[in-house]
Amino acid sequence: MLDYLSLAAVAAVARGGSFEKAAASLGVTPSAVSQRVKGLEERLGAILLTRGAPCRPTEVGAKLCAHVEQVRLLESEVVDNLPGLAGQEPGLSSLRIAVNADSVSTWFPQAAAQFAAETGAMLDLVLEDEAHTAQRLRSGEVLAAVTADPATVVGCRIYPLGAIEYLAVANPDFMSRRFYAGVDAASLQRVPMLRFDRRDELQARWAQAAWGTSISPPTHWTPSTQGMLDMTLAGLGWSMAPLSLAAPHLEAGRLVELPPHTRIAVTLFWQRTRLAARLLDRLTEAVRTAAAAKLSSAPSA
Repeated sequence: MLDYLSLAAVAAVARGGSFEKAAASLGVTPSAVSQRVKGLEERLGAILLTRGAPCRPTEVGAKLCAHVEQVRLLESEVVDNLPGLAGQEPGLSSLRIAVNADSVSTWFPQAAAQFAAETGAMLDLVLEDEAHTAQRLRSGEVLAAVTADPATVVGCRIYPLGAIEYLAVANPDFMSRRFYAGVDAASLQRVPMLRFDRRDELQARWAQAAWGTSISPPTHWTPSTQGMLDMTLAGLGWSMAPLSLAAPHLEAGRLVELPPHTRIAVTLFWQRTRLAARLLDRLTEAVRTAAAAKLSSAPSA
């Protein structure tokens, strides 16, 4: 049988990144946390945490942490339904979810707010590129994910959500200075652009769809959806922006769309573990409701 007191210590270190933070959350000393973790590692014959700054779970440790999260979720369901345990407060329930940054900056807050208002539960969001959030689900690190991967993860249910529509934009002054001869394959190769991170391929997809070209221009790396929009407004480069965020700036003339006005759509899905849990059901309802109200029903490009 698994020692859940020690497993809780491992999970707390993984969440907090240190033995000190884990101790504070558990109400014990760092020494006690260390002893529990070390004892469990010795009994299992496996290293569960890589010590460092921050401490991170190993592959085995991550699987055990995921198991602990599922047990904690199921325990909260039991407590809610057994009057005899009403006085035993298990603490606020928390769901660990993988979400892409653009969703967090556009439609997902509505889902989160609805879920929190209805349940009082907490969300622990893991920010990840939409093409890679499903991997977090496969590893057991999260209970659900907003993903662009249409392949159903084993043991999960999948729901189509709709699409985020993107367009290429720039500050008007930047356009006149840097695209002085117009936008074409040659100018796209030399004019600075902004990208979220090394896995962000939206700009490349747009250049291929709009101009039939591959590009590798000077690049500002900006791992923030709002930050990239702000830097585009400031005139550092052109970028791809969600239509919902860019629209007010286009209407006000603070941004202009790069010709030939080609749009790129990224279709999103909601995947969640099949674990029968009321909180996951409520979150799924909130996510699907918000997505239906805010996302495009189908790709437009």
